[in-house]
Amino acid sequence: VPGLEIKELKARTVWLGCPEKCEEKYPKNAIKNQKYNVFTFIPGVLYEQFKFFLNLYFLVVSCSQFVPALKIGYLYTYWAPLGFVLTVTVVREAVDEFRRYKRDKEMNSQLYSKLTNQRIPSDMVFLRTSEKTGSCFIRTDQLDGETDWKLKVAVSCTQRLPALGDLFSINAYVYAQKPQLDIHSFEGTFTREDSDPAVHESLSIENTLWASTVVASGTVIGVVIYTGKETRSVMNTSNPKNKVGLLDLELNQLTKALFLALVALSVVMVTLQGFVGPWYRNLFRFLLLFSYIIPISLRVNLDMGKAAYGWMIMKDDNIPGTVVRTSTIPEELGRLVYLLTDKTGTLTQNEMIFKRLHLGTVSYGTDTMDEIQSHIINSYSQPSAPKVRKSVSSRIHEAVKAIALCHNVTPVYESRAGVSGETEYAEVDQDFSDENRTYQASSPDEVALVQWTESVGLTLVNRDLTSMQLKTPDGHILTYYILQIFPFTSESKRMGIIVRDESSGEITFYMKGADVAMSTIVQYNDWLEEECGNMAREGLRTLVVAKKSLTEEQYQDFESRYNQAKLSIHDRNLKVAAVVESLEREMELLCLTGVEDQLQADVRPTLEMLRNAGIKIWMLTGDKLETATCIAKSSHLVSRTQDIHIFRPVTTRGEAHLELNAFRRKHDCALVISGDSLEVCLKYYEHEFVELACQCPAVVCCRCSPTQKAHIVKLLQHHTGKRTCAIGDGGNDVSMIQAADCGIGIEGKEGKQASLAADFSITQFKHIGRLLMVHGRNSYKRSAALGQFVMHRGLIISTMQAVFSSVFYFASVPLYQGFLMVGYATIYTMFPVFSLVLDQDVKPEMALLYPELYKDLTKGRSLSFKTFLIWVLISIYQGGILMYGALLLFESEFVHVVAISFTALILTELLMVALTIRTWHWLMVVAEFLSLGCYVASLAFLNEYFDVAFITTVTFLWKVSAITVVSCLPLYIIKYLKRKFSPPSYSKLTS
Repeated sequence: VPGLEIKELKARTVWLGCPEKCEEKYPKNAIKNQKYNVFTFIPGVLYEQFKFFLNLYFLVVSCSQFVPALKIGYLYTYWAPLGFVLTVTVVREAVDEFRRYKRDKEMNSQLYSKLTNQRIPSDMVFLRTSEKTGSCFIRTDQLDGETDWKLKVAVSCTQRLPALGDLFSINAYVYAQKPQLDIHSFEGTFTREDSDPAVHESLSIENTLWASTVVASGTVIGVVIYTGKETRSVMNTSNPKNKVGLLDLELNQLTKALFLALVALSVVMVTLQGFVGPWYRNLFRFLLLFSYIIPISLRVNLDMGKAAYGWMIMKDDNIPGTVVRTSTIPEELGRLVYLLTDKTGTLTQNEMIFKRLHLGTVSYGTDTMDEIQSHIINSYSQPSAPKVRKSVSSRIHEAVKAIALCHNVTPVYESRAGVSGETEYAEVDQDFSDENRTYQASSPDEVALVQWTESVGLTLVNRDLTSMQLKTPDGHILTYYILQIFPFTSESKRMGIIVRDESSGEITFYMKGADVAMSTIVQYNDWLEEECGNMAREGLRTLVVAKKSLTEEQYQDFESRYNQAKLSIHDRNLKVAAVVESLEREMELLCLTGVEDQLQADVRPTLEMLRNAGIKIWMLTGDKLETATCIAKSSHLVSRTQDIHIFRPVTTRGEAHLELNAFRRKHDCALVISGDSLEVCLKYYEHEFVELACQCPAVVCCRCSPTQKAHIVKLLQHHTGKRTCAIGDGGNDVSMIQAADCGIGIEGKEGKQASLAADFSITQFKHIGRLLMVHGRNSYKRSAALGQFVMHRGLIISTMQAVFSSVFYFASVPLYQGFLMVGYATIYTMFPVFSLVLDQDVKPEMALLYPELYKDLTKGRSLSFKTFLIWVLISIYQGGILMYGALLLFESEFVHVVAISFTALILTELLMVALTIRTWHWLMVVAEFLSLGCYVASLAFLNEYFDVAFITTVTFLWKVSAITVVSCLPLYIIKYLKRKFSPPSYSKLTS
């Protein structure tokens, strides 16, 4: 300042003055050699007109002799926003974590009062059961996703003990292999040492009860072998990871670009300044001055926005019961390319219903089942008479009897008083009435068939290892002795049973299976293949049923050969199969059955919507290949026009190579592959396989373990770089859900494990359509707009600071400070900017009607370097206009430049929010006027920065208006022209 002696300056102050007048008293060299921290030179021409700023800043800084020279303005203008950002982020994360803790505690503190129909709490060896057969059924839905019941066998040594209490008096031990992932295998031994000789019994998978499975019949006693982290179910789940959304990663990249711009701008300013004085300190002052380029408030705005999106999702009446469990990634719902879904309980209800019976000449559907019932009643009410030609009635009778006998179903009767302690075999408590009967089987198809035979009059009332009883419509009990059973295998694709009728002594071989296996076994016919195709197109699971009558001699001959084959040491399986196949010739075709696995509500339109939205759907299931293929067709996961390539089982590198080549030759073809074959392909040809699979419109992986499901998700993420979503309803889906970028759990029949572990929980599969098309779209679009606008808000004020410094010979002096800077980012602009979380470009009905609009979102065009660059150019243009306009229009009143430029800045921000909004909401209007009102009201209290007498003049108002119009009007014109000549796809629909 003119007349001020240099010796009066303190060591940590800023010296401001005019070089011309300084030269009179002190040569340049003398000034340069003085050890003061910062020198700022203001041109003498502008000094008198700008003395308000110079004296203000000089007083602020020189009065603070203990504040470091790098300080620019008040410290709270830097620490308050940063502290607020960190606080909001920490609080939001803490709330999510606390909710997760409460959910876990609720599940983990559940008490196990009894094991009947309760989940088994640890991995056990099955010692004893209340069932007379020495076996029991368990449900494994939470382990492998299959809701069928598995037969488990107790250790025979302990099952034979006279009483339950004897378990505690024997001296025995169990050897178990070390814990491992495979849920389908176990090796161990049971040794009883207090008997003579010692009893050694081998233990296999059928002697085990894994944790999280459910005892479905009787009670069981077991010895615990693995607990906690060593159990199969826990080893097949992965540790949850902290998920970061793609939008957050993209914003991080843009923030890095902004940081580089900050450094570059600061270096340019110091360079243009000519490296005067201690230039490195000037550099750091410029870094602080332009630090508003880095949008600190972006984090708070995004976090609050995400919380708002989560609230909107949970309040949506169209998807009731939806819960947002993770509030960090709602916008991920709008960027998905791959959807990996479970089958059982997710796409299907796993409730089988008998739909069709075809006899070759006549077909019966759900509306004509009463005709079958009347035929059955007639068959058993009339005395049997020899018929030359079989009537329809007798053919129906034969078919229904075959279905009622050829299965592995066991009827179960719940005890009335409960089973406990020494009364474990008290059958007197059991109720054998029809209402109390339930059926158990390893396949729900079989249960559906037996339930159907009951509905038409032939009821399975009892079964053990050697016989079964059927009840006729008139109440008579028919007994059939089970001579042999040939269980279903994935290789044979059929099951057979040989029974002897107690009353007549007739021996009959019944068989049912898939049409591919049975077509060569049954006698020649001209209708089977065509009708199987028709039923498959209806989404029905078909089974071909056949029979063959055997004489006593034929059966004895077969039995001797069969027993001999079972005793052979070499190639036992091949020899046994050969003997059975000798019976499977020229069998009489009885009927074709069609069973429907009930799909979840609106699965077909939902999958079709997702496919139209450009989302590729992979079905990962633990179920059989045939079942998975059938559901893929019936659910329209694979469209009617597409072929299906069933990947043949491969075990070696060579086989995998040949099969991949065969698959490569097919185009627009869905892929069905088993978990074992997938492992082989990934071992030798991972890149090639994934590349081919990703080109498929749909992929079905069957017989998948929980770990495999998660591995497939990670594989897609690694090879494609696209966003993945996993959806399931069982404990076996948890690993997949946690591995995916976005995990969705369904609260289903299989419990809440998937729902609790997921990022989003829904009650029905059909809700995923609205969740993605509407809420995913809105969350992504809104976050993108909000993020870019917050960046614009920082860039525009940094541009103004750069212009200000440039005009005044690159002075590192702040344009605005104190409350103006804090108020700018909070009460003056926060509400309108945050109101962008209510914006929507497309109405929900339109987004659901045209799912093709979703494809644009996956390209990430709403937030990219291109859109970012456009916003940077807008910021530079507006910042330049605002600052130069203020200097140009107020050249004789520079004292008022702060008031002028700041008012124009606030108005420009409010108008830019209005320009950005696509659909107005009443809260947006309130936010605009509230912010404007707050600013106008605060002018009266900001005497430190504004001259109240000046800002109430007409001159002030028209000049501010002129600057604001010049900064905003061109952008409005450009937006209008762009919408007219190059409208976005969604605007074409809404216009």
